[in-house]
Amino acid sequence: MTTAFTHDAQAGTSAGAPGASITPGRRILGALRRDRAALLSASFLALMVLMALCAPLISALTGQGPTQFDMAAIDVDAGGLPKGAFGGISAEHPFGVEPLNGRDILARIAYGARVSFLIAASATVLTTLLGVVLGMVAGFYGGWVDQVVSRVMDFLMAFPALIFMIAILSSLPTGNRSLLLVAVISLFGWPYLARVVRGQTLTLLNRDFVEAARASGASRRDLVFKEILPNLRSSLIVMTTLAVPGYIGTEAGLSFLGVGVSPPTPSWGQMIANSVTWYAVDPLYFAIPGLFLFLTVLSLTVLGDRVRAATDAGEAA
Repeated sequence: MTTAFTHDAQAGTSAGAPGASITPGRRILGALRRDRAALLSASFLALMVLMALCAPLISALTGQGPTQFDMAAIDVDAGGLPKGAFGGISAEHPFGVEPLNGRDILARIAYGARVSFLIAASATVLTTLLGVVLGMVAGFYGGWVDQVVSRVMDFLMAFPALIFMIAILSSLPTGNRSLLLVAVISLFGWPYLARVVRGQTLTLLNRDFVEAARASGASRRDLVFKEILPNLRSSLIVMTTLAVPGYIGTEAGLSFLGVGVSPPTPSWGQMIANSVTWYAVDPLYFAIPGLFLFLTVLSLTVLGDRVRAATDAGEAA
């Protein structure tokens, strides 16, 4: 009887092994594959990333660079409006041209995507690094260390971020504008992540598995990297995914206000700002960069929300 019971238990374990071997990452990917909105968002974002990476190739194929003027594509007698219908859309200019100078909108959209994604991704990496390190330090050590980090977080979060970003960027030189944008966005962005990490670190420190590891003689390094940090992974994935669209919108907004990316470097926010005076006579010049910005931010937001829902479902299971 004992042998039969042992055999049945082993068989049950083997039968349940495939389900037990599913990792959280695979579970999230499986949930996203079944979500139509997530698939559409991911497909559009993949297309945008491909467009950004292949921006030089796009310019080579169309023969139009992002800063190249095409005076033959505009009508000087009509006040600099593009020749032809729909903003000068043609085989040479699939998205039309800008008024007055004839710069190709497709090329500027592609290079603008490169600028937006690069700034947003860099700011997200720097923000995550600062937020995780300082949040974990504050939560793990507590005491005066927690007080100092928490007061710095409160100080930065008390500022109206956009106003101070505008003020800081207006007072700085125009050189290395992308680097300055990453630094300023990260300066005001990391406290929000750090506060969440600090709170979760304080909670995890009181969990049984951390107490058991500490009682077994685990070093502080092992406690941080083997016990606490792996349990923050899901929250970090969700927060960083949702941070990217916010940073893309921030970069576009700062460029729209004239303190972001400096001309002639293409930027979606800069293109929208330049198109405001033309929207009545050339609406596509305003609509095309606005639509790309809207769909990119929407896709990132939807994908981030679906990742959060899949992560929560996995933790609940």
